[in-house]
Amino acid sequence: MIFVMTVADQNASSSISGAGLLSICALLFTIASFWWLNARQGRLESWEPQSFAAIVHGSAVRLRLPLILHNTGVKPIVVQDLRLSFPDEPASHLPLLWTASPSRLQPGPDEEPELPTGFVVAGREAHQLFLEFEAPFSWLVPEHRDYKVQIQVRVGHRKGWRSLLTFTLRTNNIIHPDRYTVYNNAPLELTKEDCKKADAALLELLEGQEKGASAKSATKRRNSWNDEGNADTDL
Repeated sequence: MIFVMTVADQNASSSISGAGLLSICALLFTIASFWWLNARQGRLESWEPQSFAAIVHGSAVRLRLPLILHNTGVKPIVVQDLRLSFPDEPASHLPLLWTASPSRLQPGPDEEPELPTGFVVAGREAHQLFLEFEAPFSWLVPEHRDYKVQIQVRVGHRKGWRSLLTFTLRTNNIIHPDRYTVYNNAPLELTKEDCKKADAALLELLEGQEKGASAKSATKRRNSWNDEGNADTDL
């Protein structure tokens, strides 16, 4: 009789333990589901642009890109700043700074691009925008080749710069470097005539920069001589 009661007590304890474990698992699943659906911090993702606008004229080096930013999480993400860098180029190639947020890809005289300001990408939503990047000074004269470029972003919930997108920028498609216009970023094969036009335009641009640098140097020397002559007269 005692043995039968002991077995019954053990079965009852096992049933209670199993029910308690099941309840705990259900509670954990509910909490995890709530976090995933309502409180999860996601990340930004983007994709390679199929076109771009560019100009390389004198001291102006500008790139305009169409981008789509997607927030994979539920919580909104605040985008504070963006920049474009060349990770495979020498360290002297400084990043291009985000200078404007135009309303379209094709530049035009009638547009009024907005200054860069922070914006929010809502949870599980995509944000389409045009970004204009500019070199702080004329250190970059793109060659006719593919460049590996990286767009970096600063977001409100993390510190420092983080990689958003790495893609190939095909500057060999730029055949009018002194004209701010749109080009295809697809791996197209240019005709020989287009290549000759692009090479001639690039050569003319480089020669113009060299002449400008020589003129500035000559002016500086003349000013220095004048200063020395004035100094001698004063003495």
